[in-house]
Amino acid sequence: MKRALTAVVLLGSVSLPAMAGPLDPGKLPRLGAVSERFQSYNVEMIEVTGGAFWRPYEAAPVKPKMLTPAGRDPLNYADRAPKDLSNPRLVKLAAALAPAYVRVSGTWANTTYFADSDTPPSAPPQGYAGVLTRAQWKGVLDFAKAVDAKIISSFPISTGSHDASGAWTPGASKTWLAYTKAQGGEIAAAEFANEPSLVELMGLPKTYDAAQWGRDYKLWHAFVKEASPNTLILGPGSVGDKAGGKSSPGFMTASDMLSASGPGVDGFSYHYYGDVSQRCQGHQTLDKALSENWLAGTEGAARTYAALRDRFEPGKPLWLTEVGDAACGGNPWAKTFADSFRYLDQLGRLAKLGVQVVAHNTLAISDYGLIDEKTYTPRPNYWAALAWRRFMGTTVLDSGMATSEGRHVYAQCTRGKPGAVTLLVINNSHTAPLSLDLKGAGLRYTLSADKIDSAQVKLNGKVLALGKNDTLPEFVGAPVKSGAATFAPETISFIVLPNANNPAC
Repeated sequence: MKRALTAVVLLGSVSLPAMAGPLDPGKLPRLGAVSERFQSYNVEMIEVTGGAFWRPYEAAPVKPKMLTPAGRDPLNYADRAPKDLSNPRLVKLAAALAPAYVRVSGTWANTTYFADSDTPPSAPPQGYAGVLTRAQWKGVLDFAKAVDAKIISSFPISTGSHDASGAWTPGASKTWLAYTKAQGGEIAAAEFANEPSLVELMGLPKTYDAAQWGRDYKLWHAFVKEASPNTLILGPGSVGDKAGGKSSPGFMTASDMLSASGPGVDGFSYHYYGDVSQRCQGHQTLDKALSENWLAGTEGAARTYAALRDRFEPGKPLWLTEVGDAACGGNPWAKTFADSFRYLDQLGRLAKLGVQVVAHNTLAISDYGLIDEKTYTPRPNYWAALAWRRFMGTTVLDSGMATSEGRHVYAQCTRGKPGAVTLLVINNSHTAPLSLDLKGAGLRYTLSADKIDSAQVKLNGKVLALGKNDTLPEFVGAPVKSGAATFAPETISFIVLPNANNPAC
């Protein structure tokens, strides 16, 4: 039976005015709830199959031997062998973020052929650009099971999956789903294609338009409903839409796609990047990484797609299925503490807005990975993600505090502790401390760094690192008393208030 999804539609809500008295965690009102797999992540399909992906900035520019997207500078890419998803450290780190969704997709999934054979072809069939083998997909299924991550994916849509009339056909997708089922696996949720807004990145002619999309989407939707009835349908999976935007050659707006495809999704999905990275001539700079405009961008995108959801799929939950600091592999500081402000502020904002799932791109490849792709060493954003996982529950509260520079305060019920409340306090000011008047004692867990673009992060002054046999460190809180509490500039703090006795928790 189809799993039920309940939408939490909060995008029209307004926070209470800033409190005149102490912040009383026991009286914070409930806004809604997010999925238990709210914090999720992406593993790119090209990590599974091997291929050329965004080159880390520190790597020497060498022209890849493997195929790179047409029209892109090949020196921005570097060859990767298929990832060993059974690596013990990688599995341990991913499992610590459970439960989650792992989205296995990305641009390259649009053109990847599943070879249901003991001897896969040495080259992809015509109309495809990559080959996914049984063994590689079995590795994904085993990884997902080992780390308690349900799989989200997308389907091949390139010219190789179309018949002589131009219509999409299941082809290799049928054998892919059958193999998944035979191995005891399941695709929990699926988008038809990765970022169909960008036509040529689907491996289709630039002339492909919304009418053709609507025809193909209906064929795909009917196929998935029959072949994998428990799979949640996500869509449209768009990126880059603006209010009132129009389609153009090579770009389809979500509005035009939804008009052509008709209703029928279980979750309304979209992607968001605040910019492209320096590799692709992006304009974001490190000195703006904590700015109000940069941090607020994700809220603007959520509201844009919520308006489209309300128009075409009212009541359906929002899923942000791919997000990072910047497209094209991330900026150089994506792997530093500077990006942890965006990472955690985004989770706090989107939880308040009722977004149900936020899937970071990526778990462990290129500069925006939570984990270094070669050593599997946790980066600052991994420690930020682990702190969120340990402290933040699924019930979302209103902190009652308006957001301003240096004062971003989010509140949720504490994970696993009835009645308790956790505050996420982000001081994104570079110079000014923040003072809050708190009612009730608790424990404080403050993330900081010696410099904003440090690759190391400290918890209450101690550098976070794996221990012997890759043991994850215990997070030891510092006592915080009832009354005035001060938060230094450029810090992120979780305040756990175990005796809040909030009835919503």
